[in-house]
Amino acid sequence: MSNIKKKISIFIIIFLFLVESNAAIKDSLFATVADKAITRSDIIREIKIILILGGQSYDESKKDQIDSTAIQSVINRKIKLTEIEKYNFSSFNSQDLNNELKQYAENLDMDLVSLKNIFETNEIDFSNIILRVKTELLWNGLIFQLYKDRLSININEINDQLELIQDKKEIEEYLISEIIAKPVPSNELKSKIDKIKKKISTDGFENTARDISIAESALNGGDLGWVNENVISSKFRSKIINTPIGSLSEPILLPEGILIFKVRDKKKLKTIVNLEDAKDQLVNAEKTKLLNMHSLSHFDNLKRSISINYFYE
Repeated sequence: MSNIKKKISIFIIIFLFLVESNAAIKDSLFATVADKAITRSDIIREIKIILILGGQSYDESKKDQIDSTAIQSVINRKIKLTEIEKYNFSSFNSQDLNNELKQYAENLDMDLVSLKNIFETNEIDFSNIILRVKTELLWNGLIFQLYKDRLSININEINDQLELIQDKKEIEEYLISEIIAKPVPSNELKSKIDKIKKKISTDGFENTARDISIAESALNGGDLGWVNENVISSKFRSKIINTPIGSLSEPILLPEGILIFKVRDKKKLKTIVNLEDAKDQLVNAEKTKLLNMHSLSHFDNLKRSISINYFYE
């Protein structure tokens, strides 16, 4: 079966199952996040979106996991929207929005028009996808606005990295995914890591990322795409370089959690290194890492302080 036919069959399965689900479940209030309501139809729609964007078919044996991922996804978005509205923050780059939407389509080997048609077939207004992307762009912009004065870069470390790459005739790129699990006390660390590895072994890396990762990449199964070795932080580079293709890196302990990479592939590129460009890339990568750290910390504090109420029939 061709990839296109396979994807079409997956989307039909999603559609048929969820039509039945919509018919069987009477819509009602599911939860509130601060003053924002979440209905059961919101959860059904989120399940559809996660399955479609992940190119997944519905698996009854994974129902609880899919439901949990969808619920957490909607709640997280409502929390972020609450904070965005609190600061009345509305600035984002429309080109970034278009690029993210196109990337969703490319991840499924289709163009944006085809992706829109898939959502239409599954009775999902594409404005829901636009809102999803806009929320992340606005959240990232807000975090930058709040923490831009704390993005202190160690220039000596940057210069040390430049020395390592300046004479290279070729560079390597790595196709990697990540999981960042919530931090635990040191006496629980080994047990926690063992549980994560066992879950990856049984459920797969992508499903585990969607289920437990606190990183923004979780909804994409932890996917970070192709990453140039020049922009990989020195703290992570040796772990990634020494991880065989298809394997997991050694766990990396961060203030915000336990980081595990999966190296899915790698390739070499012949290049002439422009040191100024390389320096800009390294500085931007370091700033992005710091922003991600502030984003996780800010969100965690926000989630602890916000009122979330569930309603059960």
